[in-house]
This record gives sequence, C-alpha cells and structure tokens, in this order.
Amino acid sequence: MLPATLAPFPPERRPALAGVADGTGWQWRALRDDDLPWLVPLYASTREEELRSVPWPDAAKRQFLSQQLVAQHQHYLAHHPRAHYLAILREGQPVGRFYVDEDGEEDLIVDISLLPSSRGTGTGTAVIGCQQQACAARGRALRLHVMQHNHAALRLYQRMGFVASAAATTGELYLPMRWEPTHRPLS
Repeated sequence: MLPATLAPFPPERRPALAGVADGTGWQWRALRDDDLPWLVPLYASTREEELRSVPWPDAAKRQFLSQQLVAQHQHYLAHHPRAHYLAILREGQPVGRFYVDEDGEEDLIVDISLLPSSRGTGTGTAVIGCQQQACAARGRALRLHVMQHNHAALRLYQRMGFVASAAATTGELYLPMRWEPTHRPLS
C-alpha cells in the first residue's frame, strides 16, 4: 500500500559531493514526489528481516511499512530540514537513497539505503567515499548512526575508517560512528 503522499522534499541544492562524484559509475539527483513508487519498496526492504518473524498478514505488514515510511520521512524533515535528499542512480535507474546533512559543524549521513539488488556491489562504498572526499576537502568530519544489529553496514563503516564515537550499550538500537579526515586543509 502506497502512502497517498509524503511531505514535499526540500528544494534541490548542490551537495558537497557534487564536486567529487564524477566518473564513479553512479549518479545522484534530488528526490522528487514521483519517486514514491520505488521509495516504498526500498524502505520495506530495509525492514524485511525485522518483520520476517512478525505473524501479521502481508497486507498488514505493507500498511505498517507505509505508515513507518511516512513517520520516518516526517522525522527526517523536522530534524534535518536543509539536508540533501538524493536518489542514487545507476545507468539512470534509481538503486537507493542518500540523505546527508551538511549544515552542522560536521556532516551527517542521515540515511543511506540501497535496493537489495545493489547491495554488495560497491555502490554504498562509492557514495560514502565521495562524501568523505568532500568532507576532507572542507576539513570536516562525517558522522552517522548504524543499527547495532546491522552487521554488514557496521563492517562497511569500520572498513571505511568510521570509529564508534560512544560505547555500545545494551538496549541502544543505534551506534554513533564518526570519520575524520587525516589531513585538514589549511585555512
């Protein structure tokens, strides 16, 4: 079940990764209202494992996921109103989303999600690597939060130089992580 609509995405602005993303094999563009038909299954795929053991009928799961997507979207817009909400494209087709907030003292990856067929292909590594290059060029750190049970994402972030910025505590769902460029540009 598709939500009727999502609150509008913020106006398109040029993210810092625009200066380093050429020649990567992927492209990006600002998300639009007409992206909703593929954003719903993308979001559902990120919750698939979690809902596998829930004894609800499929229609109830779809309705729940639709409501959760709307709530997540409203939360992101409320807490990151000037973030870049980007579609990740390969060969012109959407394969994921990348939400990055560059307005604070450090950049924040709000969300990165890939369709199942694009996971493990190097796309996520390339997108995050471009954001790291953009951060390094501006002398900024990059933060994110990863679900503690998402071991594949945790391994990826550790491989890319992110370090847990707080001790993992029992009961906490998300682990904050931080990456810092080794060389800061001269001011």
